[in-house]
Amino acid sequence: MQAQAMRALEEAIVEWNGDRRRVYLTGLSMGGYGTWAMAAAYPGRFAALVPVCGGISRRTVPGLAEVPFPGEGTADPFATVARAVGKTPVWVFHGAKDTAVDPNESRRMVEAIKALGGQVRYTEYPDVGHGAWVPAYADPDLATWLFAQALAGGPE
Repeated sequence: MQAQAMRALEEAIVEWNGDRRRVYLTGLSMGGYGTWAMAAAYPGRFAALVPVCGGISRRTVPGLAEVPFPGEGTADPFATVARAVGKTPVWVFHGAKDTAVDPNESRRMVEAIKALGGQVRYTEYPDVGHGAWVPAYADPDLATWLFAQALAGGPE
């Protein structure tokens, strides 16, 4: 599925004359998991990441035995994904009262990225459950921050 998504992205960039330096990746809930997975599988491809109430650990998503998780089988999957993300700017959002995806998934990823000197912001909404995407995507600072990110090289 990841390769298919990347082919579709490439086709869209070509067809619509997209700016390869400004391809952003965001997703919510399982899409937040997908954001981490795609970023780990395609390091350096995205100008910025915005995972919302996502994670990387299988234990928080029962019944998904057939889905590969990034960093799975490594001593520290959070550090493994953080290394793959590298210096890609990341803004993570999560609701503190989320019972569908443990907020510790986001907290641990943020700490792993920080430990490696990565660029990461974290917003945790204290009174929000799993629907953290509502305030996250409504945050006026998000668009400003996101559109300020670009991969190095090429014209501005």
